[in-house]
Amino acid sequence: MEVLSLRGLNRALLARQMLLERRETSALSVVDHLVGLNAQDPDPPYIGLWSRITGFETDDLTRLLYERTVVRGSLYRGTQHMVTADDYLWLRPLLHPMLVRLQKNAFKTTDGIALDELVGTARTLLGQGELTRPELGRTLAERWPDGDPVELARSIQFLTAVVHPPPDGTWAWRSKTPFVLAEQWLGRPLADEPSAARLILRHLAAFGPATVRDVQAWSGLTRLREVMEELRPGLRVFRNESGRELFDLPDAPRPGPDVEAPVRFLAALDNVLLGHHDRSRVVNDEQRKHVFLEAAMTVDGFVRGLWRIRRDKGRATVVVRLFEPLSGQDRDAVTEEGLRLLRFAARESGEHDLVFQPIDAPWPDKTPWNCSYRPPVAS
Repeated sequence: MEVLSLRGLNRALLARQMLLERRETSALSVVDHLVGLNAQDPDPPYIGLWSRITGFETDDLTRLLYERTVVRGSLYRGTQHMVTADDYLWLRPLLHPMLVRLQKNAFKTTDGIALDELVGTARTLLGQGELTRPELGRTLAERWPDGDPVELARSIQFLTAVVHPPPDGTWAWRSKTPFVLAEQWLGRPLADEPSAARLILRHLAAFGPATVRDVQAWSGLTRLREVMEELRPGLRVFRNESGRELFDLPDAPRPGPDVEAPVRFLAALDNVLLGHHDRSRVVNDEQRKHVFLEAAMTVDGFVRGLWRIRRDKGRATVVVRLFEPLSGQDRDAVTEEGLRLLRFAARESGEHDLVFQPIDAPWPDKTPWNCSYRPPVAS
């Protein structure tokens, strides 16, 4: 059985994630191929697409949200993701048992409440039209006064299929989160018999080669080994350097370990960081505790630093905190890509700059990692 090195797995992942070179393709095709983008905050999906698509502009994704071909809702691991409408219709029911389990563990305010009744009431309310999260929470609290309005509303994100229509989730948007029933927004029903095998094959196409635990860690599902075993005859099987069995699609790209990987400024919680249980193919254990709080930057395919954008009086600066020093050539490559990022994310600023800091240096101010420049909307 062929053994794949760590660098070989890194290059395979970057190829599947479209991070070895930008593609001349559509935003919709990338969201489809990646089986979604992490969308806890509005800007990361845009940064994720910018890092993968030649000439990407914010309107390319915003338009898809308004056209209802891409939607935002609670999916993998209970976190917000943007996926194609077609994928949402089978992913949401497949992930439903996991989401219900997470709700029961996370929101104790619903202990003692009949969840079927809670869902039924919420669906009746939402059937009358879009509600913001605070509006939904307050109305549910009138029926269940011992429940916390925020937790009641958030519970609905886990317990039934709701999406958050635009302008929520669009570039730089900051306001109350709207809720709408998914079937109502999309005009189509959810799948009756969603396929776990389909999920595994899509994961391998975007993240492979992968172990069963990798697929489970990414999706939040459990007990996928039996499904993988049913798929085994049609898959290639490898081992990593630790001897673990890896599955992959036979014709999926696996470029050699010596293929060059360009500098990339990743979105916060980018797919490439969260697609596996064993994430050593792109980030080491020491770095992991940082990259879930800040956006990461890669050199030669591996995480080497964190980044933020700072704005001050018409100047935008990418602040890069390095885990270890870079060569002069790598610093030049990081600077070039960082300034390219500013031309996309901070084009309203008249001057652009990039500064390096060691990883233990304090951030220069409290500017959040995100790239928003539109003034926040009062909630």
